[in-house]
Amino acid sequence: MTTDLFDGLRIVDADTHLTEPHDLWTSRAPARWAERMPKVVDVGSVPTWVCDGVVLQRAGASGVVDRHGAKVPGLSFLRWGIDDVHPGAHSVPDRLAMMDEQGIAAQIVYPNTVGFGGQRFGAVADAAVRRVAVEIYNDAMAEIQEASEGRLAPMGVVPFWDVEVAVAEIERIGRLGLHGLNATSSPQDHGVPDLGSAHWDPVWEAASGLGLPVNFHIGASDSAMEWYGTASWPSLNDECRMGLGSAMLYLHNAGVVANLIYSGVLERHPDLQVVTVESGVGWIPFLLRALDYQIAEMGPAGAAHLPLAPSDYFRRQFHACFWFERRGIDEAAAALGADRLLFETDFPHPTCLFPDALDYAAEALSGVDEAARRGIMGENAARLYRLALPEGEPR
Repeated sequence: MTTDLFDGLRIVDADTHLTEPHDLWTSRAPARWAERMPKVVDVGSVPTWVCDGVVLQRAGASGVVDRHGAKVPGLSFLRWGIDDVHPGAHSVPDRLAMMDEQGIAAQIVYPNTVGFGGQRFGAVADAAVRRVAVEIYNDAMAEIQEASEGRLAPMGVVPFWDVEVAVAEIERIGRLGLHGLNATSSPQDHGVPDLGSAHWDPVWEAASGLGLPVNFHIGASDSAMEWYGTASWPSLNDECRMGLGSAMLYLHNAGVVANLIYSGVLERHPDLQVVTVESGVGWIPFLLRALDYQIAEMGPAGAAHLPLAPSDYFRRQFHACFWFERRGIDEAAAALGADRLLFETDFPHPTCLFPDALDYAAEALSGVDEAARRGIMGENAARLYRLALPEGEPR
């Protein structure tokens, strides 16, 4: 790290991930549930996360920064286990030490094992098992937040399969002191109405009433992950397929943004705040221009339920995270509002910024004025997630 552009700022990294310790559930589960909770077992000699007999995913490293602190590009991480990845991927003390080295005051944290939107719980048949597993996960995230003295702010997972259960868990998430919600973008993959339905209004009301932003991380549904796997042509090699699939996931969130706006969810719930996570920002001004144009072309009936332009709903209620983009952030800030933009590193995932995250950000924000830069690098996220950043010297 060589930049001094952010000296004096408390930097908030708005998207990182936790490589779940293998005993996250079993060490916290009541005895009657322990065997049915997510745990790591050998499946064909491969360590695998299994919940109530259902395979969730391989129990891998979920990161590309090795235990010695070197970022390893390519697909070698798919062969790694949890002991091969940087300890900051799964250990709170090591994560805090890494953040200090990087000059980062706080991080927003998302899951791996249960899906980026918690969607893998939908594969478990027993609703009681699902509910206990979600509660244990959220309890564990509250423990991590407390152990980090608020520097790590994990997002609570929402049990999407039952609205009454979801509202109850959102209220419990609020009592736990977590600062936001992690939601699946396509509950219809599991036989539940889509998010534009009035079926979900109690969830939006609960979230906005508690001031909890709803976060849609890329890959937050089964259909999104299918798109990730099928977007590339079969003739491409594995590395190209992964790279192309990852890029397409960013754009998959365009559908989430557009549907939430066009469905009228934001009109019905004007206090709801939403975040499109790990999707970048350069494509958003174009999308909003397209949404504004297309809804006007549909005639009066098309927009009867939307008194504002689609772009106005975004500027009022959406935030978006960027990391790798070194160009165009000033244009995005001008088009969307600098207060709508957040900075992330995606540690420790493939394509994360490591170890030179702030040098990337400095280049990206070279054309942005100081007030906007302060907001993007920390103040916007601190305000949105209502973070009480730790006392002491800023970066």
